[in-house]
Amino acid sequence: MASIKRTAVLLLMMELFQVMDAAIYKVGDSAGWTTIGNIDYKGWAATKTFQVGDTIVFEYNPQFHNVMRVTHAMYRACNASAPLATYTTGNDSITIKTRGHHFFFCGVPGHCQAGQKVDINLPRNEEDLAPTPSASTSSTLSPQVPAARVPGPSSSSAISFKHLGNLASAVAVLETLVFNFA
Repeated sequence: MASIKRTAVLLLMMELFQVMDAAIYKVGDSAGWTTIGNIDYKGWAATKTFQVGDTIVFEYNPQFHNVMRVTHAMYRACNASAPLATYTTGNDSITIKTRGHHFFFCGVPGHCQAGQKVDINLPRNEEDLAPTPSASTSSTLSPQVPAARVPGPSSSSAISFKHLGNLASAVAVLETLVFNFA
């Protein structure tokens, strides 16, 4: 029984650390999710370093917009006929749980074609983050050293929980759980 309690506490601690490292991004920053102002959502996403556990928030007027999660093919064609998910509240929070591309667009006719679409990309591996060596690189240069993952610049539109004292918080939660399960 004690090992089950320890396992439960360990799993809760792992989840806590993941949540503490998460960030919240408002799509389009202060402009939100709209067709007004020709927002460059591709450019917006390119300035972010998304991680598993991050939350993507779509804020918009639900009388005029929605959010659809779609496949890559649907995204490219702006095909809203069979979305994977549809959100319509005007304040939709979506937690990213897996690596890879996550495609979203507005399903209102003409909005996707007008650029109201975004690809939230979490690279599948570290190599996806490293620049590709150019063809002009000479073989006489020193051998290639794998690129280290360096966090991107901090964005004013992201709320980060990374500096909340992870260790102190984790110890407090662990202590509470251990004493309550003991």
